[in-house]
Amino acid sequence: MTHILVTGGAGFIGSAVTAALLAANHDVSVLDSAHPAAHHEPPEVPDGVALLHRADLRDRAAVQGALRGVDAVVHQAALVGLGAGPRDLPEYVGCNDLGTAVLLAAMAEAGVRRLVLASSMVVYGEGAYRCERHGPVRPAPRDPAGLAAGRFEPPCPACGAALSPALVDEDSPMDPRSVYAATKVAQEHLCALWARECGAAVAALRYHNVYGPGMPRDTPYSGVAAIFRSSLEQGRAPQVYEDGAQLRDFVHVTDVAAANLAALTVGDGFHPYNIASGRPTTVGEMAAALADAFGGPSPEVTGRFRLGDVRHVLASPERAAAELGFRAAVPPATGLREFACAPLRG
Repeated sequence: MTHILVTGGAGFIGSAVTAALLAANHDVSVLDSAHPAAHHEPPEVPDGVALLHRADLRDRAAVQGALRGVDAVVHQAALVGLGAGPRDLPEYVGCNDLGTAVLLAAMAEAGVRRLVLASSMVVYGEGAYRCERHGPVRPAPRDPAGLAAGRFEPPCPACGAALSPALVDEDSPMDPRSVYAATKVAQEHLCALWARECGAAVAALRYHNVYGPGMPRDTPYSGVAAIFRSSLEQGRAPQVYEDGAQLRDFVHVTDVAAANLAALTVGDGFHPYNIASGRPTTVGEMAAALADAFGGPSPEVTGRFRLGDVRHVLASPERAAAELGFRAAVPPATGLREFACAPLRG
């Protein structure tokens, strides 16, 4: 048995991770700020949590106190979502990057040398693509005029031809295309530096599209699954952006929790992993599956777009399988059907 501190342990993913750690007979403490972006109501934590620290991660004294007697940290705390633009930079960088820097400094002082970081597939920007003529290519940033005209698929930057999406692996270059994505890249760099300088172990789990019971409802910081689910609960049709053909990998929160447990065993150094189902689904298919299972209005494909979105991100889950022994157990078809009627967080 070890003592684990879970930052953000009262949030959607954090509470699932906390419950899984308790079920595996770990002692668990939680540090959570109850940020209003994630919590409309006072958060609850699972029974059995040893200590609950209600504090901001940027409060160095509070973090130092929370680390007493701790063997490892599972760092879930973050402000998530695309962010609306440059005006969001101070809050995102403060919560995500400064908060992580304070945590790492306090861990170094406390002698805690094991960290699991909640990262994200957004670090890749656009996923991997292949041109029939030029092979693997990286698309240019999305063109607002082209998106407005309904040209959603990225063209080959060399010849303009249509591209085929391919699997993105952990060695793919980082190319953040939103405020949130930029902070996740910075978190990974800070943790890699900390691991080298402290002789520590870091597993950076690049979550793909996480969904499941307990997602927060009615907030722009929710994932698309929760936004669609909230619409159905209110009798409204899910509003699908672009043409609905965007490919994503939807991974159930219980699988994400299992991946966090497995990641506690990595050796020294910095180790990134895709955490995904390995079963890609279009956003339109996901919305239709939720609507069908819920018995609500059919999705409406709007053609609207957000410039910070990307077109396709398909994950290779092979490194996590080989090195962590982790493979997702919940097929999206099963998980989304159950999620359609699952409770959301207020």
